[in-house]
Amino acid sequence: MTRLIVGPFNRVEGDLEIRLEVEDARVKEAFVNAPLFRDFEHLMQGRYPLDAMVIAPRICGICSVSQSAAALSALAASAGLAMPTNGRTVLNLMQGLENAADHLVHFALFFMPDFARGCYESRPWHDLAVTRFKAGSGGLGAEAAQARSRLFRAMGILAGKWPHSLALTPGGSTKPVDAAERAGLMEILGEFRRFLETHLFGMPLKAVAGLADGAALANGAGGDFKLFLAIADDLDLWSLGRSKATLMSFGAYPGPEDGAKLFAAGLWRDGQMLALDEAAIAEDVGRAWFQGNAPLHPAQGATEPDAGKDGAYSWSKAPRLAGRTAEVGALARQTMAGQPLILSLLAAHGSTVGTRVVARLVELARLVPAMEGWARAIDPRQPFCLPFPILASGQGVGMVEAARGSLGHWLTVENGRLAAYQVIAPTTWNFSPRDSNGVPGPAEAALQGVAVEGNAASPVAVQHVVRSFDPCMACTVH
Repeated sequence: MTRLIVGPFNRVEGDLEIRLEVEDARVKEAFVNAPLFRDFEHLMQGRYPLDAMVIAPRICGICSVSQSAAALSALAASAGLAMPTNGRTVLNLMQGLENAADHLVHFALFFMPDFARGCYESRPWHDLAVTRFKAGSGGLGAEAAQARSRLFRAMGILAGKWPHSLALTPGGSTKPVDAAERAGLMEILGEFRRFLETHLFGMPLKAVAGLADGAALANGAGGDFKLFLAIADDLDLWSLGRSKATLMSFGAYPGPEDGAKLFAAGLWRDGQMLALDEAAIAEDVGRAWFQGNAPLHPAQGATEPDAGKDGAYSWSKAPRLAGRTAEVGALARQTMAGQPLILSLLAAHGSTVGTRVVARLVELARLVPAMEGWARAIDPRQPFCLPFPILASGQGVGMVEAARGSLGHWLTVENGRLAAYQVIAPTTWNFSPRDSNGVPGPAEAALQGVAVEGNAASPVAVQHVVRSFDPCMACTVH
């Protein structure tokens, strides 16, 4: 058996290192290390509750709106405060914009450039992959960057700036939207729709969202989506990087009137949809550089560093759901939402590199029409925000869905100040280390059995598996 250290990874937010134990040219075991500790939990303690709305988005420059949404949801729960309809609509729209942009950038700039590598030059699709996906010169990368930039003009209308927008509060949005701005939002979203339908999908978004199974996918997809499917079939990305972890979603985009979510919350385990029990979440630090061993619910959790801890190898905790690992992300969301194509692919292949990427693209196709509906629903005559009361004490949890998956904030207020604050980010779930029982996290387990080229310092198949989860290590260690 040989040992291979892979990292640091390019095109990954934050620092990531993976130790691979290799036997017979395949990964026998993988150990994921998040080597940078940031400690936002202690930074929050002792501050006024609303300070969280300034600090929380700084956890990440990619999912700052989602961090804001989790923080404001936890604060609103602690104060028993409900947003007005416009506030909820604007929040959904801002999260949708951020997540849609993230899905596009992941596909065009983070994931697909690996297929333009020289190791694939004998493949029949390689020349076209170089033309469309090569880093720095591929057509899709430039097109996607421009489309993202134009899309985020909508974030300027809604919040003034991105990232770290400060318009959001527990009571809604402090930035009202007038009729002219609403029209501007519709124009921007329409332009983004046309880009996706023309370049990425080569078909209407409604047709993408309505794909029912693998046969419909093979016969209907166009554009860069079709090229990805040809690559996935040739390299069998449908079996690469299989995870058997429970799929979990906190649910996303609650309706402003009835609270029903566009993408439902829940679990998928052994072919069954199950209810999500927030009380079953616990953080295990048995193999992480933190004090303690017993798993704790985040409302009772602690973040006390222990850099010399025996047997530890990561600054990431190991969140578990009733003692089990959980995989989060678009695949989980679209499974809980009952999207027919994703259910069909999941039944045929399980959670793999191929199904994870398709789920993000299908979700992108579903998000744009939803955002158009939210933009139309804004009523400039109605309030956008309610004041946040002076809060002496309380507890709250905010559970939302960032592009990469389930994000939770748990807080406690005592004597008018934040007494405790804990965060579990999506990548903390997916890239957790082993727990006290030695059970590997989802990414660690998905890497087992992956082929390793003879003298490659960074095996390409390992890269595909890692990027299919789209890790954000800065969020992982907060």
